Amino acid sequence: MELVEYSVAGGVALVRLNRPPVNALSAQLSTELLEAFQLAADPAVRVVVVTGQPHFAAGADIKGFQKAYEGESERDGLASVLARAVRTLEQLAKPTFAAVHGYALGGGLELAMGADFRYLSEDASVGQPEIKLGIIPGAGGTQRLPRIVGFQKAKELNYSGRHIGAEEALAIGLADKVFPTDHLLQATMAEAEKYASGPTVALGAARRAMNEGWGKPIDEAMEVEAQAFADCFWTEDAKEGVAAFIEKRKADFQGR
Repeated sequence: MELVEYSVAGGVALVRLNRPPVNALSAQLSTELLEAFQLAADPAVRVVVVTGQPHFAAGADIKGFQKAYEGESERDGLASVLARAVRTLEQLAKPTFAAVHGYALGGGLELAMGADFRYLSEDASVGQPEIKLGIIPGAGGTQRLPRIVGFQKAKELNYSGRHIGAEEALAIGLADKVFPTDHLLQATMAEAEKYASGPTVALGAARRAMNEGWGKPIDEAMEVEAQAFADCFWTEDAKEGVAAFIEKRKADFQGR
């Protein structure tokens, strides 16, 4: 991969966008993100962290839109590939983090919203500014944002296209934690490492039950939970967790 750096250490996969200067999202970058998230489905990977510096991703490469209007590229190629990448991140059966430095705008924010947790630097600026181009978000901004911050607040952000800072993002639930810029990635990796020593299958089952059950009628949602519970009940980690509780010791989870 040319525009995405992918590495794994201690069960944590680090996916780093690398398209200077602002990690503008192109079709190639989105395709490589999709490839990286597919690699992260490896059971040996127990947590995923997505980041980019000095900016997480300052939105789509607008020049690509111009090429589409001129017939030189697919009309919706970038949005469809990015949407697939974000959905793949969202469906990974393990905890995921977005460490957001600087700008996370448009597709950049949509990418961050595919993760379980968004940790922002103090100087971060996030938003869905597509409306200012006469278009709307195309990789989940109209769907995930209401689920995270509430329907009315999401309307205001999508309609206005305004950027918001880290503290406002924290106040409305769009950010989970805020850190000094120089400490953000270190803090995110430290948190990821805690989850990497946890019961990976159960964490993935909880993620699936919550994501897939959200918005369904309660009976259907309970069916999702029941299946997810069954999927993790007979795992080696579940047996270890029960044994450790009975023996009054710390569980040694192996992620299987």
